[in-house]
Amino acid sequence: MEMPADPKPLVSMRKLGTEREPEYSFINNIWGPVELELRLHDAENVSPEQPLPARFVLPGQSERRLLNISATEPGKGFSFRLSYKQMIGPPLDQLPAEVDYYPPFPLGMAFPVSQGFDDDATHKEPPNQYAVDIVMPVGTPILAARAGLVMDMEDDFHGAAQKERYLARSNQIRILHDDGTMAVYAHLQPNSLRVRQGVKVNRGQWIASSGNTGYSSGPHLHFVIQFNAGMSMESIPFRFVTPVSGTTTPAKRMMISGVLPKK
Repeated sequence: MEMPADPKPLVSMRKLGTEREPEYSFINNIWGPVELELRLHDAENVSPEQPLPARFVLPGQSERRLLNISATEPGKGFSFRLSYKQMIGPPLDQLPAEVDYYPPFPLGMAFPVSQGFDDDATHKEPPNQYAVDIVMPVGTPILAARAGLVMDMEDDFHGAAQKERYLARSNQIRILHDDGTMAVYAHLQPNSLRVRQGVKVNRGQWIASSGNTGYSSGPHLHFVIQFNAGMSMESIPFRFVTPVSGTTTPAKRMMISGVLPKK
């Protein structure tokens, strides 16, 4: 069993300016927006350019100078600690409209749901409360359930175990939709991604192959719709389109059938 690599950072910080007037620049390393919250701690004789705490949204693949600090009383020393939190995705101040999603695998295939909404130990917290786990063999084609922009992805993690250090280390694709929500397709097969970051994908496009990586007890796809509720990640319930032009809310032990042909 191989120990997976550390996830890549969403945001990097650079210190610029001078010792008397330091400036801080932040770099968004992914292809979609990230929200930042900046705070000062233990500040003495410090005047930030704007009051903190404050929140900012960094567009994808951008760098912004967000903070300039100087002494309140020039000529005297000053001290402080700067911290920042980050949250992937554009902040939304209200729930997005309901959207039906297509099963993320091809027409002619059917697989069971092993975990449904608000189910078991790993689907209790807000980011994954409305996630589903779909049992499927390694190598099954994974299709985009909805069109969007590939904002972030991981492709080179290996190994699987139900250990805490594996929770953030499954291969995955995160796709940003036009309403600000994001679909996450996780536990993907290593080196199976068929798209690049920053590209737009169509509904039904083959984006990767299923696998068994990260915090996993067996081959399956973890699928969830998330949104940034303001420095807080939440998931939302959704319905799958069925082959007979209806919809269904996925539940544990339900069989889900593919609808879209593989593109």
